[in-house]
Amino acid sequence: MGPDIVLLVLSAGVIGAAIGTFTGMVPGIHVNTLAAMMLAAYPAIEDAMSGMTEPEYVPVLVSCCIMSASAVHSFVDFVPSAFIGAPDADEALSVLPAHRLLLQGEGMVAVRAAAVGSAVGASSALALAIPVQWALLHGASSVLDGLTLGILVVTVAVIVLGSDDRVASLILALVSGALGFTVMNCDIPCKGMVDGGTLLFPLLSGLFGIPPLLERTATPRIPEQMDRCEDPVGPWPGLKGVVTGCIAGWFPGITATAGASLASAVSKERDPAGFISLTASIGTVTSVFSVVTLSVSGSGRSGTSLVVKEIIGDGLAGFCSDAFILILFSIAAASALGYAITIAAGRLMSRIVDTVPAEPLADGALVLMSALVLLLTGPWGLAILAVSAFVGMLPQRFGVARVCLASCLLIPAIMTQTGIV
Repeated sequence: MGPDIVLLVLSAGVIGAAIGTFTGMVPGIHVNTLAAMMLAAYPAIEDAMSGMTEPEYVPVLVSCCIMSASAVHSFVDFVPSAFIGAPDADEALSVLPAHRLLLQGEGMVAVRAAAVGSAVGASSALALAIPVQWALLHGASSVLDGLTLGILVVTVAVIVLGSDDRVASLILALVSGALGFTVMNCDIPCKGMVDGGTLLFPLLSGLFGIPPLLERTATPRIPEQMDRCEDPVGPWPGLKGVVTGCIAGWFPGITATAGASLASAVSKERDPAGFISLTASIGTVTSVFSVVTLSVSGSGRSGTSLVVKEIIGDGLAGFCSDAFILILFSIAAASALGYAITIAAGRLMSRIVDTVPAEPLADGALVLMSALVLLLTGPWGLAILAVSAFVGMLPQRFGVARVCLASCLLIPAIMTQTGIV
């Protein structure tokens, strides 16, 4: 493995960072979609790269590109979540405190908190990847596999019991869980004008993105956004998200949103910027640790890792394989870029927000989200968006936190683990 391979891996990381920036900044376009497109185009990519390096390194380089894109996506996708209100599955819970900061003129505080959390999460996950891989290969995986159902149930219980109104929180958790189960398990058509859409987009946008937009349309103007150009949170909130991110990266059915629900309930993180940093860290750690999980279990926990498995086969198997180290190296390079890109994207969105009055901006975001849902998921997706938005407005009416709506993912996962579906 010579220096030319290292340079190619760095190049793959940069290309992946560009892809992750695109998927992170465009609501509804997930990195999983582009990864699937790369899988479909892999024979052509393989032919194009045949003269650049040895054939055995081509799948490794493509995998480096895909996983780097996934890592940078986990950095950048917070920006449209905060300023537009179109949440990615991993950022749904952070939308609400981000909107509070935005309405206080501190949108960049939210962006910088997310960037710091993701950077802390990425660096911690990369540092832990090799020792955790060793532990999982030497028996820890069999112990952890038996804990999945228990962790899911405990997460829901902690969310409900930690609410000021437990009855209302339980009812809303069950309603959102039923909605999530229907969307994910019933044969609802998902046929938009553009292929690759998922019904999770209208589900999560309706539950977490639309309600804050509707609630703020009475605001005459969003305050001018200030950027203090300083770290608003420090490393501690991001470090608290590392353990939860590791859990979400290993256990099937425990998404980054589910992990954020548990972490927020247990840690009692009340500072909005701290909570955003915690959530961002979990999302990035989950992305990085999907490589570790794939190398140990041979099964993917995300769309990107499933694509990598198809491309690289057993190339990640074993302790510290060459492919494993090279992918981690590309993720490290891409994550450094991801931090800078997130700050730059946040500044751009802040300038846009400063020049557009709040009501047209909120109306425009609603129209954009609805159009994207229709484009990617068709009329049934639009119907799911409307129903989800109605459910998403209920927590405010009942005076409980919207975190209970994370059960839209948790309860279906519990039903899968118990064999009900």
